[in-house]
Amino acid sequence: MKPDNPLLKILACPLDKGPLILDEAGDALYNPRLRRRYPIIDGIPRLLPSSGEPAVGREHDARPAAQPGSGSS
Repeated sequence: MKPDNPLLKILACPLDKGPLILDEAGDALYNPRLRRRYPIIDGIPRLLPSSGEPAVGREHDARPAAQPGSGSS
């Protein structure tokens, strides 16, 4: 899958329904909130909850992902 593929704008994580990011190698979609990756096999993203794998060896942002509606006052 290419980074400019319009499908990337509409694909969502099957667990939290949030947006996914194409990983550097282009062979998986990554959910930074749950730190899970979903493989892309033969150009088809496998977006079943059971196909997600924990992202191991990735550099994660130390800050937790912002939750909608949780702003600091």
